[in-house]
Parts: sequence; C-alpha cells; structure tokens
Amino acid sequence: MRTFHRLPRILAIIVPLAAIVATAACGSSTTDDATAAITPVATAPAPVDGADGLVSQNRLGVGAAQTAAQAALAKCQADGLGFVTVSVVDRNGNVQAMLRGDNAAQHTVEAARQKAYTATAFGANTSDLSDRAKGDGATVADLPGTLFLAGGVSVKSASGSIAGIGVGGAPDGMRDQACAAAGLDAIAGNLG
Repeated sequence: MRTFHRLPRILAIIVPLAAIVATAACGSSTTDDATAAITPVATAPAPVDGADGLVSQNRLGVGAAQTAAQAALAKCQADGLGFVTVSVVDRNGNVQAMLRGDNAAQHTVEAARQKAYTATAFGANTSDLSDRAKGDGATVADLPGTLFLAGGVSVKSASGSIAGIGVGGAPDGMRDQACAAAGLDAIAGNLG
C-alpha cells in the first residue's frame, strides 16, 4: 500500500525533470532566439595544468627503483641485517620494486611498504615524522596505509616528493632508515 502512496510524489518530481531534460536536449519549439537559448546549469572549470587538461607526473623508472632496492638490501646485508624487506613505492603508494631478504618475516613486507608510502606522502623521512603521530585523540597515525616508524626515506626531485624507500625488519628503526638512505644514495645522482 505504501508504494502506491509514494508513486504520485515520485512522478510529480520525475515527470517535470524529464521535460526539462528533453527540452534542453532537443531545444525549444519556439523560433524566438531569446527563448530558444539554453543556459547551462554548470560549467566545467578551466584547465589548470595544460591546455589539454592532462597532469604530468614524475616517477622513478623501473631501473632506478630496482637499483635503490638492491642498494638498500645490500647495505642491510653488509650490516648483518639480511632478514629485512625493502620496498620502493611511487607517489601513490604503488610498489615499483620490492626485495625480501632471506628469512624476512611476513610482517616486514607490509611494514616496508607502509614506511615507503608514509615518507613519500609526507615528503619527509619517517624518523622525522614520528612526533606528528603522537598526541591525544586522532593523529596522522590513524591514516590508513601509513606507518610512522623510522625506516622510510622520501625520494625527491625538482617537482617534490616522487617516491619513497622503506625498509622493515631490523631490530631498530634507525638501522632500517640507514639502509633506506643507502638506497636513496644509489640513485641520487639521477634525480632532477
């Protein structure tokens, strides 16, 4: 019974709306130019970036991402920390390269990715960001996919933060960060 009571109300809204849309799509039946003109309801904003409306994005190539991951893992292995995972992510947090050291525990995979993403998203090393994650109530530490522990470094070019290198698994986050920094050092000469 309720459906029948609602039907006239729905039709009272839909039918005039359909008439407006049909008139706008087909034009007016009058020949008067003033009444035939259709005023747009909304207009799209003018393109900000380029005439074509496209946004360009700098990101590491696969070779640079791989070089950074290998250098970071090599540093950890040289320090006796071969049980870590290294992750290199782009600005959006997509993994570009990942190396899991021998005997690296499963939790190191996600920790490395999250540290890398946090570093690139905030444009700073995660060791410098840890104070932002402290406080009463909600903090940036509540943002999904982030990890405010030492071990992530931001990769920057002239356009800003373009990637992050994260290492997870060492017994001390600053040791993770030293390995990530070695990855950054390996590609620093190629960044614009």
